[in-house]
Amino acid sequence: MTQLENGSVPDSYPQLGGIVADLSNLRRASQQRRYRNGRPPELPSRDATIEIIDGLVASLYPRHFGPPELTIASTDGFVLYTLDKSLRALQEQIRRELQLAANGSDDGHTDFRPRAHEITSAFAAALPEVRALLDTDIRAAYEGDPAAKSLDEIVFSYPGLAAILRYRLAHRLYGLGAPTLARLVSEVAHSATGIDIHPGAEIGEGFFIDHGTGVVIGETAVIGKNVRLYQAVTLGAKRFELDENGALVKGGARHPIIEDDVVIYAGATVLGRITIGRGSVIGGNVWLTHSVPPGSNITQAKPRSESFDDGGGI
Repeated sequence: MTQLENGSVPDSYPQLGGIVADLSNLRRASQQRRYRNGRPPELPSRDATIEIIDGLVASLYPRHFGPPELTIASTDGFVLYTLDKSLRALQEQIRRELQLAANGSDDGHTDFRPRAHEITSAFAAALPEVRALLDTDIRAAYEGDPAAKSLDEIVFSYPGLAAILRYRLAHRLYGLGAPTLARLVSEVAHSATGIDIHPGAEIGEGFFIDHGTGVVIGETAVIGKNVRLYQAVTLGAKRFELDENGALVKGGARHPIIEDDVVIYAGATVLGRITIGRGSVIGGNVWLTHSVPPGSNITQAKPRSESFDDGGGI
């Protein structure tokens, strides 16, 4: 709903003028509290970020996500053009984030473009390493899923790989100093796949998420090599510390460490800064809040059958 050209309010909802005024006052008050100079800076664009990530994904896997008419001879040219366009757009979004993070402390005089260019250049330099890591993830999915018919099928259609791909891009942005943009990338992947991986998590090579819906991996989780997770697995925090004023303490290592070659089956919940030892298997629907040594096999307690006669158990 927009205001009519002459500034009048539509007859169908005469109260809209007052509502718009109230919302305007609330918005200005919020901006005065939030920003030091009371002037809201430009925000990173969700739509632009989606387009950037699509371009980066197509650059990493042009045969799968590039135009259908792409040939072997034209692939490098497509990647060069797409990367250049995507990185230029990414630099602008990073500039906006840096300006937002300054929160008006620079009085609008700082030029954040050089720092944004520096971050973007470092991100671009990491793309071959990101591609190499993703290839190990694709291979892990193929070797770990008997239903997988080919590596191409995994790249095209596996939601776990889609989420991991975007996580690996977001993780680089997070480490280079663009955490808000990284989180936006992760949330776009979360919306599309139902898999929530915080970009701050550390994840080694050969990572496989089977099925995937409902998987949650927290910010300070550390995952080793060749780890496999199934749907609805949570690697979360056990509790949140409060300071002397009762405010939430930010940061701090609060999520699990998963060592190499661990398998965690569907519905398992692993909480706190605990360590799951190398080669362990965590069964479905297990609730785990303590460390386990390497080679452990953790399952739910077996149900116990008891009979109660003549009022027994009351």
